[in-house]
Amino acid sequence: MTNPTTPVPAAPTGAAGAPLRAGRRQWTALGVLMLPLLLVSMDVSVLYFATPAINADLRPSGTQQLWIFDVYGFVLSGLLMTMGALGDRAGHRRLLLAGAAAFGAASLLAAYADSAATLIAARAILGVGGATLMPSTMALLRTMFTDPAQRAKAIGLWSGVMTGGIALGSVMSGLLVEHFWWGSVFLVNLPAMALLLVLGPVLLPESKNPGAGRFDWPSVPLSLAAVLPVVYGLKEIPSEGWHREYVVSITVGLLFAALFVHRQRTGAAPLVPAALFRGHGFTPALVLNLVCAFGMMGSAVFTTQYLQSVLGKGPLEAALWSLLPSVLIGVAGPVTAQLVQRGVHRGHVVAAGFAVGAAGFALLALAGTDSLWLVLAAAGVLACGAVMVMSQLTDLAMSAAPVERAGTASSLMETGAEFGGALGMAVLGSIGTALYRHAMPATAPAEARETLGGALAGAAHLPGRAGASLLAAARQAFTDGMQGAAVAGAVTLALAAAGAAVTLRRTGTGQG
Repeated sequence: MTNPTTPVPAAPTGAAGAPLRAGRRQWTALGVLMLPLLLVSMDVSVLYFATPAINADLRPSGTQQLWIFDVYGFVLSGLLMTMGALGDRAGHRRLLLAGAAAFGAASLLAAYADSAATLIAARAILGVGGATLMPSTMALLRTMFTDPAQRAKAIGLWSGVMTGGIALGSVMSGLLVEHFWWGSVFLVNLPAMALLLVLGPVLLPESKNPGAGRFDWPSVPLSLAAVLPVVYGLKEIPSEGWHREYVVSITVGLLFAALFVHRQRTGAAPLVPAALFRGHGFTPALVLNLVCAFGMMGSAVFTTQYLQSVLGKGPLEAALWSLLPSVLIGVAGPVTAQLVQRGVHRGHVVAAGFAVGAAGFALLALAGTDSLWLVLAAAGVLACGAVMVMSQLTDLAMSAAPVERAGTASSLMETGAEFGGALGMAVLGSIGTALYRHAMPATAPAEARETLGGALAGAAHLPGRAGASLLAAARQAFTDGMQGAAVAGAVTLALAAAGAAVTLRRTGTGQG
């Protein structure tokens, strides 16, 4: 077992200088790493069906209910860069195990919370733990898999687990709440974290940068002040509109982002060294990964509402239907890995992934008000394209970054994905909302002209034919908005495909 204080060499080599191929120990360790990663991604959506039970038990105020939902994602996205840089200095295995302990303790606290304030605090600690787990798993993966082909396979699995975990979280939430009490959605975290704490010290190597220098603490509040206001504003705009407070929030975040960048360029020991962006292919990978997240989260705004509010599926039934597209992820990952192993140019694979995603949006643009299978097919095609893109871009970014900066590189990719997802929800959601309001008849009630949810609530108070007519108009208007947003998404991903073909043309295959 590697001494926790001893950094692992950047690229161990075998005969004739070739990278060492990972064996059973490394693949077993990867399986152990996938469990906490799956749970971290599931926790994004695990409260979807637990909310009514939590409301009945803890009676949170409206503001507290919002914080119970949002504080996890806000803390997670705000601390990713900090934890990535901290892992590079303190050691990724050490940080991973500390994060797992915090995540497990916070899960226990959340499961037995007796007040809304306690649950909010527990969710915030879960966000801190999640922020340590995500970049640490990728950094350790980079250390364990030095052979390019094996690393591409491992990163493909990592991407698939991240993508599938969010969909699985809502379904598991519904099943657990149906048979147990709401706290059970948090207790499922404990066995996986216990397994990681037991097997991690045995299977996982330590990895850190011995020459990273002191930790730049002033950059931490700057990064939080840059990330949190922007993510908050972008996530609120789709449902609340472009109100002044959200625009101000985004503006303030961008100002702090400028200050953060200035400190990274001028500081003696920055959290994010400028040299990282000079790595061959790192910056294009970061930008294109953001665009991919833009498309995925932008489409999710519509597909989840479509299943429930247009087709009238119940929450658990809609969540079960939404699992079907995830099945195709299991095909996309191995196929992409095979293409790369056979020498297909990485830029072509990424461009093809964006083209597949654009085709998914094109299918979504054809959906009517009764197109269950078409919408599910569109979501599946989009998911396949996303896995093709994200697995290759993550591999490219981690290959371009020095192994001692793997945590920082991983955290930047994940922070970029958070920004891209929030931006996709804001932009495509706003397009859909504008088209919805334009399509609704002027005679409809004011709340019905604002959102589909308002129309559903208003129709419940109208007699027979009037209510049915309002529902039909609202569902058609929402579908029109979804179609328009899908066209915008298809154009965006098609442009990204062209951009990938140009910017990644010199990156070579995944074997290089």
